[in-house]
Amino acid sequence: MIEDIVHITRLAGDAILEIYKRSYSVDFKDDKSPLTEADLAAHAFIVDSLPKLTPDIPIVSEEMTEEEKTANQGDRFWLVDPLDGTKEFLKKTGQFTVNIALVEDGEPVLGVVHTPAIRLTYWAKRGEGVFKQEGDDSPVQIQARKASEQSMAVVASRDHAGPLVKELLSNYPDAESTSMGSSLKFCLIAEGKADIYLRDVPTMEWDTAAAHCIVNEAGGSVTLLNQEPLCYNKTGLKNPSIVTIGDPDFPWRLPKSE
Repeated sequence: MIEDIVHITRLAGDAILEIYKRSYSVDFKDDKSPLTEADLAAHAFIVDSLPKLTPDIPIVSEEMTEEEKTANQGDRFWLVDPLDGTKEFLKKTGQFTVNIALVEDGEPVLGVVHTPAIRLTYWAKRGEGVFKQEGDDSPVQIQARKASEQSMAVVASRDHAGPLVKELLSNYPDAESTSMGSSLKFCLIAEGKADIYLRDVPTMEWDTAAAHCIVNEAGGSVTLLNQEPLCYNKTGLKNPSIVTIGDPDFPWRLPKSE
């Protein structure tokens, strides 16, 4: 099934690119976050495609109503962010993704992250490793790297870095710091290009689930700041502060949670 989900994710990305290349309308949700034609086009394609593949698995998508999301939560469901990084889409950075995850018993067991602007795709299935494909190149298996104090790399959100991120950076003053949008930050950890990503501004479950599976299969972890597991199917689907690390065995000096 993973090949089919990769295909659906890429076609949703194609729908986004068609709009990305022309003028488009922008609205705003109740929380003031932007909503574009591209978000809705990708959402419509995915929620039409997934039931044809898995008719018995419900879907929770960011662009559904709150009532639909609540009704579709359960022991097993698709968790979808049709366009992660809408602000990056609007700024034309190319750092936006399509995210599809399968959640079972509170854990993401399958995840696909696709970057339409550069035709870059990551995918993972529990117990089967994680793969990366650039354009038409052959897929390659990737893994997180061992952390070293002498070559530490911290990745941060371009628009959502809070005070705990500053504290983390002060704990590693010689670390290289990279800023990036969307779920690509997790993928940098998974492919061994960075060591740690702390997010102290809340996220939603659809922001993290697909990339969470990818990081797990690469040998890393996504947890709360106290190192407890990040679980899914929570009431309201909202995540607390989280930290993504490539080397769980490294003696990290993490800020304490709020």
